[in-house]
Amino acid sequence: MRFHVILNRDGGSLRTIDLGSFARRISDFLSAAGHQVDVAVVSGRELAEALEAATVAECDVVIVGGGDGTISTAATKLRGTDKALAVLPAGTMNLFARSLAIPLEMNEAVASFANGEVRSVDLAIADGIVFVHQFSVGLHAELIRLRERRTYASRLGKIWASCRAGIDAFIRPPRFAATLLIDGEEVMVKTSAIGITNNVFGEGRMLPYADTLTDGVLGVYVTRARRRRDMVATALRLALGRWRDNPHIDLYKAREVKVTLSSKHGKLGCAIDGELVPLAKETTLRVLPAALRVLVPRPL
Repeated sequence: MRFHVILNRDGGSLRTIDLGSFARRISDFLSAAGHQVDVAVVSGRELAEALEAATVAECDVVIVGGGDGTISTAATKLRGTDKALAVLPAGTMNLFARSLAIPLEMNEAVASFANGEVRSVDLAIADGIVFVHQFSVGLHAELIRLRERRTYASRLGKIWASCRAGIDAFIRPPRFAATLLIDGEEVMVKTSAIGITNNVFGEGRMLPYADTLTDGVLGVYVTRARRRRDMVATALRLALGRWRDNPHIDLYKAREVKVTLSSKHGKLGCAIDGELVPLAKETTLRVLPAALRVLVPRPL
């Protein structure tokens, strides 16, 4: 195969390693396995242009390394092309990579690409913005906002900042009303958080990611807990990975969802794949079945 590798020097854990040495290791390993390889190290500002060039490059697979924002940008650029995306997990949680069963240690991930296989997986879209993992309103966006006020210089620092921000967000959760049109059926809710995900989260683990990205559905999670004690109970259940069997969370599956918020929506936060974005009063979300080609490890 022909590999084109893009490493975002400003993304995730790539900021803290010797990128020149790492790029050489990738090239040497894949070349030794019989593949053609070229590697580009770019800044965050150069990423979109580099990905645009990759869509017309003479390659079969584009390996992209960086945080979740980098991977989301890559999926947006590569969907609908004949190129497969290989996710190099260099972020904090690497949730999309986990769903694809990619090894989380970067050298092991590269090794898995050498004899990987190409599959098609689902994406989702919110008013024209493609995402790989989650669109969220309320609590999760507030957590991100509070975390970004803190300073951290490492992956562990970011995790610790997220934990502290999460505690603050759960102590003083946002509260809002919304109307959801779920595959044409109207549901009115009062909530502190709405999360709409690319497929449904797996059970039994704290980290929220899907076991499969090929079911062609959105997961619609609505938190009914609004009082502090209910929020604490919800947090404890989520720590045990109880995303479905949770009395304070309603789960719906859908192909299309329209979210209409109250007139005070401007005070709420919104996040897509971990990045804060402006929030509209109305947002329409759809699943995009089999919209992205990805390179994943072969089953053992």
